[in-house]
Amino acid sequence: MPELPEVETTLRGIESHIINKTITSVVVRNPSLRWPVPVKKIKKELENKKIDRIYRRGKYLLLESHGQYLIIHLGMSGSLRITDTDELKKHDHIDISFKDGTILRYCDPRRFGCFLWTDNPEEHFLLKNLGPEPLGNSFNGDHLFKLSRKRKVPVKNFIMDSKIVVGVGNIYASEALYASGINPYSQSGKVTKKKYEELAIEIIKVLRQSIELGGTTLRDFVSGDSSPGYFKQSLMVYGREGEECFKCGTLIKSRRIGQRASAYCPKCQTRF
Repeated sequence: MPELPEVETTLRGIESHIINKTITSVVVRNPSLRWPVPVKKIKKELENKKIDRIYRRGKYLLLESHGQYLIIHLGMSGSLRITDTDELKKHDHIDISFKDGTILRYCDPRRFGCFLWTDNPEEHFLLKNLGPEPLGNSFNGDHLFKLSRKRKVPVKNFIMDSKIVVGVGNIYASEALYASGINPYSQSGKVTKKKYEELAIEIIKVLRQSIELGGTTLRDFVSGDSSPGYFKQSLMVYGREGEECFKCGTLIKSRRIGQRASAYCPKCQTRF
C-alpha cells in the first residue's frame, strides 16, 4: 500500500503539471472503486475549471478547484502518473485531461482507492477524525504518551492508528520502532514517555528520509513522474526477516500483529 512518503512523492511529482491549467475533460472508464465514483458531479465541477492547489492530508490527496475538493486515495496499489498519450495500460480507470495536452491518469489494479467530491473536507467522513500530521508542529512524543495511557494495544498498532497520527503505515512503523529500540509487541500503555519521545523523533526522521529518497520500490509503487522510489535500499528490518540485524547480527524475526507482518530484532528492541 502506498504510504505517506509515497503519497507525498506523488504530490510533488504531479503538482507542477496540473496547477492553474484548464481541464478539458474527465473520463471515468470504471467508476467501481472502493466507493462509487460520482462521475457526473466530478465532470460538472472540474471540466473547464482549473486546479488551484493540491495538498496532502494523511494518505489522501486533495485537489482544490473553485473552493471545492476532489479527494483521491491510492488504495492498495493505485498510482497517479503524468502522461500525454492515449495509449492505455491495464487498469487505467480515470483520466483528467488538460488544455495543454497533459493527462493526469489514475491506475488501480485492485480498485481499492477512491475519487470523491466534497465542499468541506474537514467534515468529510474520511478526513474529519484524522489525527495530526507526523511532520506537523502538533506531533511529538508527549502527544503519543498522553494518548497511550491505559492502552493495551501493541505499540505498532497504536502508532498506525490514523486517529492517533496519520500516515504511519507498516513499513515506516517497523523502521521507526527499530530505530527507537522498541519491540512492536509492547503494550502501548507501558512504553515510557522517554521512549515515546525517541519514537516520535524516529517517525519524523524515517518519513522525511523516505520522502527525500522518493518513497520505497515495494511492489506497485512508482512516483508521479513514473520513476521508482529508492528508500527500500535503506530498510533496516522491514522485509528482512531471517537476515542478520545490521547492529548486532541477531537474525531479524517476523510475527503477525493483527493482519500485518511485523519484522523486528529481538535483541535490539526492548519489550515493555
